[in-house]
Amino acid sequence: MKLDGLRVLDLSMFLPGPHLTMMMADHGADVIKVEPPAGEPVRNVGYKTDDGVSVWFRNTHRGKRSIVLDLKSDTGRSAFLKLAETADVFVEAFRPGVMDRLGIGYEELSARNPGIVYVSISAFGQTGPEAMRPAHDLAIQALAGTASLNLGADGQPTNPNMPVADIAASLMALSATLMALLKREKTGQGDYIDMSMQDALMAWLPNVTGPVFAENRAPDVQNERSFGGYAFFRPYRTSDGKYIALGGVEHKFVETLLTALERPDLIPAAKGPPGPGQQPVKEFLTETFLQRTRDEWEAWFNGRDVCFAPVLDLHEAFHRPHVAAREMLTRDEEGNLHIGLPIKFRNEPGKLDFKPPELGEHTRDVLRESGVPEADIETVVRGRK
Repeated sequence: MKLDGLRVLDLSMFLPGPHLTMMMADHGADVIKVEPPAGEPVRNVGYKTDDGVSVWFRNTHRGKRSIVLDLKSDTGRSAFLKLAETADVFVEAFRPGVMDRLGIGYEELSARNPGIVYVSISAFGQTGPEAMRPAHDLAIQALAGTASLNLGADGQPTNPNMPVADIAASLMALSATLMALLKREKTGQGDYIDMSMQDALMAWLPNVTGPVFAENRAPDVQNERSFGGYAFFRPYRTSDGKYIALGGVEHKFVETLLTALERPDLIPAAKGPPGPGQQPVKEFLTETFLQRTRDEWEAWFNGRDVCFAPVLDLHEAFHRPHVAAREMLTRDEEGNLHIGLPIKFRNEPGKLDFKPPELGEHTRDVLRESGVPEADIETVVRGRK
């Protein structure tokens, strides 16, 4: 696999860092999850399968090895530093300054291992006036401006249903890590990556910053291109209380649908700019889509060149035939469901190792591989300082 022979130490918790390192494990990296004595918190967060493993943990920690170290103890810290000498990548996601206080900051690790790629994922980055501010995904979306774009039926901000700050940081940190590893092939020198979740999220906004950059104003959400201002770019309710979505404003889609619905007179308005001028088209489509069920509309649209989709719930989405064909829903030998591999190589494809590690399952093996003295290993395992 692409990352065979690469050793990754993962000290991060929750979603961004563990998701990043899981993708590396899926493609051959030896990912060592360094857990505190209490374990990764998501081991006990949310729904669990019959074997007692949380779905969240299973889908962020597959294929990893788990060791337990108390980094506040001299022996635990010494064992970690020995382990870091063997690593290619180190990932952490604490607030700025925590790693330095523990004696395992970048300066310390790179002095021992100049080739290490050190990844720090934090809410707001290592510098700036809000660097120390505590936050999870929702607060970051609020400060990045994206929560203000996510309005409910009452026009008020509502909880975003996707942790996009978390995942944006995960994917950008993965890209940065691979860039650093590629450069290291030429120089032998690693690097330090300061990955801000807010920075990552704001970098994902080129298609919605038009009003901000061009007209020096906030978006008028209901009338903007990407948020429902176009009649052909929004959801509509159907007769069974479900929804369908039109997702493309290209002229060919407008002409095809409105001609088929015998309202070609609305084509000029639908081709116009987003905003109030689209209202007659929205009203017509609202009334029209209420005349059939969601599934009846899906059958009606079949074969028509219109950017259309039924709005599926998450259960329906994961059980869609196309998702099965792409192997994005997989099942292990015990019958547990897993999210599949999104990165698909023709050569050297990734491989899912379904078994999530038990807490500290690999502590002895990993520390022995790293040259930690046997007496220190026993001290670490028994939890003595």
